[in-house]
Amino acid sequence: MQHQIVSREEWLAARRGLLQEEKELTRRSDELARQRQELPWVRIDKEYRFETEEGNVPLADLFKGRSQLLVYHFMFGPDYTAGCPSCSSIADGFDGVAVHLANHDVTLMAVSRAPLAKLQTYKKRMGWAFPWASSHGGEFNFDFSVWFTEEQQREGGIEYNFRREAAWQWRGGDNPVNEMSAMCGTDSPTYMRERPGMSAFILEDGVVYHTYSAFARGLDGLWGMYQWLDRAPKGRNETGIWWRRHDEYKPLPQNTGSCCHA
Repeated sequence: MQHQIVSREEWLAARRGLLQEEKELTRRSDELARQRQELPWVRIDKEYRFETEEGNVPLADLFKGRSQLLVYHFMFGPDYTAGCPSCSSIADGFDGVAVHLANHDVTLMAVSRAPLAKLQTYKKRMGWAFPWASSHGGEFNFDFSVWFTEEQQREGGIEYNFRREAAWQWRGGDNPVNEMSAMCGTDSPTYMRERPGMSAFILEDGVVYHTYSAFARGLDGLWGMYQWLDRAPKGRNETGIWWRRHDEYKPLPQNTGSCCHA
């Protein structure tokens, strides 16, 4: 993209024009947030159980004494050797906000189907502190549309992001799905039976209700690095999967220049 080089006054005029568009988007975003909060609730009657550091607990215990629970459905299946790199990038931002949410009556929790011991090992590797529960052996991920069976995948029975998908067909060669599945130590069909998402719950008078869920691009706002890239001069500037787990990047070159005041 070619960019004009202009005076500061011309830049300010253009920036003020864009500001009006940004303000309109902010007002629209506020209205969408209000509509989210006005969605009807669904009572959770099924007895979901989770393995946590505190033991085997029901869904209500994931709230940790608060009235609201935000669950990030982290792609980490039982057959994975490591968590999804994309989910890992999103989760890198959890620790910084979880403490603020906890002090505002909201618990932020990740949930995955991998056994708890595998989650804890990966959590230690990544240096994370946010709570992470295992739904291994239960129906929680299936019921909230973030895990699907091989039969659904083969016959086109997957309904993800509120729409039905065609039967999944494996494609060989270099493509993002094959690359990501390899980074998780599994094959592409197994990798794609897990999906990312987030779900919101509220605990009222001892009853848990489901209030909201989002998937796919609906998670963009939770992916911190993209909020910064969208404000960088070159934007997202992507060609394929460029991100890695934060401990897999090559060390950045050190500045070896001398200080002029030395």
